[in-house]
Amino acid sequence: MSMELEHEDTTGRTEPIITVRNLRTAFFTDKEVIRAVDGVSFDIAPGETVGIVGESGSGKSVTARSIMGLIESPGRILDGSSIRYRHPETVREFAERFPKRTVDLTDFEGDRDPAALFDHPDVDATPSSFGYEDPEEATLEDFTGVGYGDALGIDRGDCVFVTEGSHEDPVDGFVEVTRLSGEAQRAIRGGRIAMVFQDPLTSLNPVYTVGNQIKEALRLHQDLSGRDATREAIDLLEAVGIPDARRRVAEYPHQFSGGMRQRAVIAMALACDPEVLICDEPTTALDVTIQAQILDLLRELQVERDLAIMFITHDMGVIADVSNRVNVMYAGEIVETAGVEPLFAEPRHPYTRGLLESIPGRQSGDRLRTIEGTVPTPNEPATYCRFAPRCPEAFEDCEHVHPVSMPVNEGTDSHRAACLLYPEDRPTEEAVERHAERDDSIRGAASPADGDRPTGGEDR
Repeated sequence: MSMELEHEDTTGRTEPIITVRNLRTAFFTDKEVIRAVDGVSFDIAPGETVGIVGESGSGKSVTARSIMGLIESPGRILDGSSIRYRHPETVREFAERFPKRTVDLTDFEGDRDPAALFDHPDVDATPSSFGYEDPEEATLEDFTGVGYGDALGIDRGDCVFVTEGSHEDPVDGFVEVTRLSGEAQRAIRGGRIAMVFQDPLTSLNPVYTVGNQIKEALRLHQDLSGRDATREAIDLLEAVGIPDARRRVAEYPHQFSGGMRQRAVIAMALACDPEVLICDEPTTALDVTIQAQILDLLRELQVERDLAIMFITHDMGVIADVSNRVNVMYAGEIVETAGVEPLFAEPRHPYTRGLLESIPGRQSGDRLRTIEGTVPTPNEPATYCRFAPRCPEAFEDCEHVHPVSMPVNEGTDSHRAACLLYPEDRPTEEAVERHAERDDSIRGAASPADGDRPTGGEDR
């Protein structure tokens, strides 16, 4: 896989379509609580590809499934987690379809002080949970996440929030994905946010033709049926590069090659004309030639449709090829985030450096470097650096201070790392103290036991 870094600059995009803040997803088993995703925050803008990379077990797929609303028991998205889908047209449509689940946040601006909400008994977050150092930086939007309804004075099922305009005529706002359920959730899942999985055979039913499966998505989300749905299914197959689409639309998944099956799954995802596409290792099971074709296809579709893409993989070469920004995950946390070029040119977190050094051709010598050990199961609160047991740069403080995401240098926020070595323009002792202060406020407020509540309400 080529690792040439040629990407459109997306730094000018200021309005993300997906905003993830303090996402915590845990699995409650009889023996332990597994914190599969533990305080993850990131944004995705239209036309941008955000890569999520890390070893197996880092929490990448659970993050994707949390956004899609596919977390099943014994898993739960914990209180205080927020996934905001910001798309004005969707807000207007949802406000009309679900008026009793719509809240005009402008009605609360004079009555609710966001800084004071941190003192509410139902709020287990601190300013640091949302990336702030000063509580005055918080906004009412920060308290729309699951579990915080009583603090803001909203009902459990409310999920559409108007930030500009009015309840009857919204101009801007967002849908809080963690609060979705029922018809509203089905409208977002597939219709606005679609997902392509690693193995296309798990997404395709072997007893139905590929065309019938695409038409089912068109019926549910586009209200198309009959000949109109068939024509659209053929057009979608042609759009993803499947030859002789009129014949192939009537064939079964086993009659498609591996690459064609993945193209068919992408066609199914695009059938509902989503704004966000989540790709969970979509090229892992493909050979290198077909992998390159699928990546080229995704780039073309992104340009045509202005798609926001979240691309999950463990392959740093693929990340270099497709991403604009990269989030490196380890044991449920994002340990480094940066633009793709600075990440590959100057990786700052020891884990990121280890991943890059394990790529053939990036180092001298006959032996390929490896990261000793395995990713730990995050089954206890992160009171220390989870990477410390495997880190060649670990020192004593790493064993009892948990690092939080910090700018690698003061004055810039575009490159961040959760490592006690940063900010690097500060003495190590001062950097460690800053991490300890920020982490104490976060961990003192968060408890997975508090997340044992439903994550949505019924449609009303």
